[in-house]
Formats: sequence, C-alpha cells, structure tokens
Amino acid sequence: MKPQKRIDNPKKIDRRLIESQLKNGDHIIVQFSDTVYSDRMLSKLNKLCAKYDKSFSIRFYGHYSKVFDCKVVQKIPNVKSLYIDCIIKAENVDYISKLENLERLSLGIYELKETEILDSENFKKLTELIIGETKTKAFNLSYLKEFKSLKFLIISGHTKNINSVSELTKLEYLGLNSISKVKLGFINSLNKLKTLNFVLGGRENLDEIEENNIEELQIIRVRGFNSLRNISKFSSLKTLLIEDQIKMEQLDFDKANPNLTDFKLINCNTFKKLSGISNLSSLKHLRIYKTAIDFDSFIKQPFPESLKILAFYTTKSKIDKTIRARLDELNYTEH
Repeated sequence: MKPQKRIDNPKKIDRRLIESQLKNGDHIIVQFSDTVYSDRMLSKLNKLCAKYDKSFSIRFYGHYSKVFDCKVVQKIPNVKSLYIDCIIKAENVDYISKLENLERLSLGIYELKETEILDSENFKKLTELIIGETKTKAFNLSYLKEFKSLKFLIISGHTKNINSVSELTKLEYLGLNSISKVKLGFINSLNKLKTLNFVLGGRENLDEIEENNIEELQIIRVRGFNSLRNISKFSSLKTLLIEDQIKMEQLDFDKANPNLTDFKLINCNTFKKLSGISNLSSLKHLRIYKTAIDFDSFIKQPFPESLKILAFYTTKSKIDKTIRARLDELNYTEH
C-alpha cells in the first residue's frame, strides 16, 4: 500500500504540493473535520479528482457538534476515493449513491439509518470498501455479492448476510473487525485472498479455514482466541502477527512452511510453548514480546539457517539485557 499523507482542514488548496506528493507515489488524503470548506475549495478539489486516480482522496470526519450533510458530495462528482467516517450522525446519505466515479469508499456513520445503502448501483464498481461500525446491527451485507470488482474489504461489526463475501472472487484483502459468532466457511471460496486480518471481536480458533493462498495473517486482541492448530493450512503464509491474545498458550509449526519469513508474537501473557521453528525454512525475522515462554528452553530448539533477526523480550530490563547478550553471541541481530 502507498504511504499516506494527510492534509487536515486546509485553509487553501496547495495544488503544487499535492501534485508533487502524488508524483512521488504517495496516497494523499485531504480531510475536513468541520465545515471549513467553501464551494470554491471543493471545486478545486473536484478538478484534482478528475485529473488523478484514487491515490487522491477526500475525507470528511468528525463534525462532532453537528449533523454531517452528505449533500456536500455533489460538489465533488469526480471523486474516486471518498472517506466519510468517524461520523456520529449524517443526513442526505443517499447523495453518496449518485457519485458515478467512485472506486474507493470508506463509510463509517455510527447512527446510519440507511441499512440497505449497499444496494446502490454505483457501489458495484468499487475496488475498495471499508464499512465502519454502526449502532444498528441491521446493516445488510447481502448486496456485496454484486461487487465483482472488489479487491479490498474491511467490515467492522456487521454480520447480517456476511456469507455474501464468499462471492467476491477478486478479493485480495479482507479485514474482519469486531466480528463475533459467525462461521468462517465463506473465506474458503476466496481463492485470490492474500491478506486476512482479525481485530477485536471474539472466536476461539480458525479451524473452519481450509487450505488457502493467504500470505499475511494478523490476529489482534480477539476475545477467547486460544488455538491456531490448523496453521499448516496456511502453507503460503509469509507474515504472521499474533498480538494481545490472553488465552492462547502454544503454537506448533508441525509441517514445513517454506514461505514464512516474518513472525511476531506480541503481548500474549499465557503463551508458554512455541515449537517447530525449524520447519520454517525461510524465516528471517522472529520477534517475541511479553509471553510466558521460558527462554532457556526455547533457545535449545533448532532454528532455520535463514533466521537473522531474533528478538525476545520479557519486559524485565535485567533479564532482557542478559537474553540480548546471549542472542548476540549466537549472531542474531535485534533489528
């Protein structure tokens, strides 16, 4: 993904600066947290939207002291990448459905009443979609099955008809945030999926996920998560992050994985045993922070020759200093 640069509540539009940053390969987001924009300013932004692709984005957020009026988007009909998120209340939301050039949309209105808005015809051309949490649980995901161009999707808190995701044959990135109590079988239909992220929500494991082509997996602060016993199903995995999991106690790489290069195990206080590292023949970076793993036992297992960066922290400075010296002696670098 391109590095983001945000221009917050500008008093004027510096076209030269924006164009130079775009040419540098950055993703530029001009964002407003209040109604500081004028029709003239929006007209200038609209011209930039017409000239550039979705690397140029416009964002409306906050507006905490008032109801955000989505009618403003009629001033930027050329917008390809639009963020309307971190908004509590909004009106005239249907005006978003009239934007014919949209390719990327982030929609996060907490008191959203338009639960069928994904039925909008212009949304079916989207390649990227972020759906934020809402107060209502009636937000209908069934229309996603028509989003045949979608490659990037994040869903926060919504589960109604989530199985429609299974029909997104071009999907490469899926983020499931604050999602609980839904079966994950729909993921098995996503043959092009490369990145899968779980943040918050609750589930015990990922047992329903079968053999796949996923290259990046993140499991962060998922309530009740205690097992990744089907890790061998993720045979294409290149990077793995497990963070803030208080019930997960062990992980065994029981089968060879020639692709995993980066593994981070962070802040898992009850995690006691990590084994099978020698089966990761391409592992270059292993970072372990604040676990219950006994270092002396851990370091005795065989490691792949590819491993160059090995960091192990207990958060106790004296012990960590001793561990670091030992790792240095074994020719492992910290960074």
